[in-house]
Amino acid sequence: MKMTGAKILIESLKKENVEVIFGYPGGQVLPIFDQLYDAPIKLILTRHEQAAAHAADGYARATGKAGVCLATSGPGATNLVTGIATAYMDSIPIVAITGQVKSFLIGNDAFQEADITGITRPVTKHNYLIEDVKDLARTIKEAFHIARTGRPGPVLIDLPSDIQMHETEFHYPEKVDMRGYNPTYVGHPGQIKRAAKAIETARRPILYVGGGVIISDASEEVRSLAIKNEIPVTMTLLGLGAFPMTHKLSLGMLGMHGTAYANHAIMESDLIIAVGARFDDRVTGKLDVFAPHAKVIHIDIDPTSVSKNVNVDIPIVGDAKNILAQLNKNVKNCDTKDWLKKIDEWKTAYPMKYKDDDKLRPQYIVEQIYEATKGEAIITTEVGQNQMWAAQFYKFIKPRTILSSGGLGTMGYGFPAAIGAKVGKPKADVFDIAGDGSIQMNIQELATAVINKIPVKIAILNNCYLGMVRQWQELFYNKRYSHTALCEDCPDFVKLAQSYGAVGMRITKKRDVRPAIDKAIKTDNTVILDFHVEKEENVFPMVPAGEAINKMISGGLA
Repeated sequence: MKMTGAKILIESLKKENVEVIFGYPGGQVLPIFDQLYDAPIKLILTRHEQAAAHAADGYARATGKAGVCLATSGPGATNLVTGIATAYMDSIPIVAITGQVKSFLIGNDAFQEADITGITRPVTKHNYLIEDVKDLARTIKEAFHIARTGRPGPVLIDLPSDIQMHETEFHYPEKVDMRGYNPTYVGHPGQIKRAAKAIETARRPILYVGGGVIISDASEEVRSLAIKNEIPVTMTLLGLGAFPMTHKLSLGMLGMHGTAYANHAIMESDLIIAVGARFDDRVTGKLDVFAPHAKVIHIDIDPTSVSKNVNVDIPIVGDAKNILAQLNKNVKNCDTKDWLKKIDEWKTAYPMKYKDDDKLRPQYIVEQIYEATKGEAIITTEVGQNQMWAAQFYKFIKPRTILSSGGLGTMGYGFPAAIGAKVGKPKADVFDIAGDGSIQMNIQELATAVINKIPVKIAILNNCYLGMVRQWQELFYNKRYSHTALCEDCPDFVKLAQSYGAVGMRITKKRDVRPAIDKAIKTDNTVILDFHVEKEENVFPMVPAGEAINKMISGGLA
C-alpha cells in the first residue's frame, strides 16, 4: 500500500517506539501535523522551538531513550540549533525533524528557507536532506541507529514539504547496514589485562567517571570496581549519580568548582582510571601541570576522545559497561589503605561548607531540596551558580538524576529539560534549580507545563544578578558589575506564575524554605519557588582560569 512521506514518517516513528514528540507547527510541516492529528504519538506543543530541542534532550537523559523534536523550516529549524548543539556536546541521543521548502525551491532563497543541514553539520552526529520519498523509511531507521549507538548524539532529518506529499510503498527495514559506521563495543583483551595490572600495583589510584558511564548504564560496574578495590571515585558534572555521593569512597565532583579533596586527590594520584570522561578544560585546569605523577587508563567508546587533551598510557576503546565487567574479572585487589587515610585528611581539612547563619543562602536551599526528596528527585539545572550549587550540595545517588548542560553551558536549558524529564518519568519529582537570569530564557514554557499538566517544580535562586558572571567581575574585574545586575528589571515571578495558571511562592526567610519545598512537592501543578537569596554569595571552591586545579580560591571557608 502506498503512503505519503508524512504518513511514512509517522509509521516509522511508531516502529521506533516513539511515544512523544516535542515540537511547533509551521507551513512546511503541515502534512506531518495533519498526520499527527489522528496518530497515537503525543505531540507536546512547546512555546519555542529551542525548548522543544531541550525537552527532547531532557526526555532522553532521564529515560535513556532517543528524544524527538519537530520544527518547520527556516527560523523554526534554526531555533532548534542551540538545543541540538547542547545535545551534541553532551552526547545525548535526539532525532530532530525539520520541514524544508519544496525541493525544487531549495537554494533559491525561498520564503522561510534555511540550509539547516549545512548549519547543523558541526553540531550533529549526522544529518540528512531527503531528496526522494523512497529513501525516507530507511533514513529514519538509520537516524535512530546513529543517534543511539556508539557515542550517542543528535541526528537531523530535513524533509522538504513536497516530499512529505509524495507517495511510495512503505517498507521499514528490519536492520541497519551502514558501511563505515561500526562502533567498537568490546575492549581489547590485552589492554584490559594491562589496565588490571596497573590497578593492582597502584598505590594512589582514582576513578574519574564521566557521563559516558551514565550513557552506558555502567554504574553498577563502577561501584563494583571501586568498592571491591577501595578506589576513591570522583565524577564530572555529567557523571554525578554514577556512584553514590553518600558513599565514603565518593569525592564528589572535581574541577573548577569541584571539591577541594577531589582536586587534591587527582593531582596526587599515581593512576587515573578515566571512564566515559574526556578530560575537558574545566576538569584539568592548566594542562601542563595536571596530575604529574599519574599513569592514565582511558576507557571510552569514542576513539577521538582518547589522548585528545591528556596523554594516555593504556587506551581502551569500547563500551564502558562491557570493559568494566571484564576489568572487574581481572583485577585481583590493590592496597589503598594509606591513600584513603590521606584523602580523609583532605576531607577533614577542606569540607564542603558555607556560612551557616540566619540569612537565606542558596546552598541551604539545595540541601533542603535534597532532604525533602531524599535524593530521589530528578534535578535539572540552568547554567551558572545555580548549576554549581546543585552539583555541590545535592547528593546524587542514582544515575540519570542530574540533567545539565555541561559542554555547551546553555542558559535556558533546565526548565524545558525538566518538562521532558517529567514526561519521560511521570512518577518522579522533577526540580529545575534555576537562576533569575537563566529562567527567563525559556520562561514561556510555563504555558507548556500548565496546559499539558506537567507538574515540574522550579526553584529560582534569585540573587538579582547574572550570578556567575558577577562573581567573576567581583574577583577579577574589581567589582565592576557591567550589565549583570537584574534587580531593576526582574519580573514578579509569583505573579508571572499565576498569570500562566501555575503556582508561585516567594520565600525570603530561612525558616520558610522547607515548608515551601514540601508544599510544592505536594502541589499537583507547576510551581515556581522564588527564593530571595543573598545577592553576592559566591560559588567556592573556585579554580581561576589558567591555574592548576589544586590552586583553589576557598572564599575563606577552608
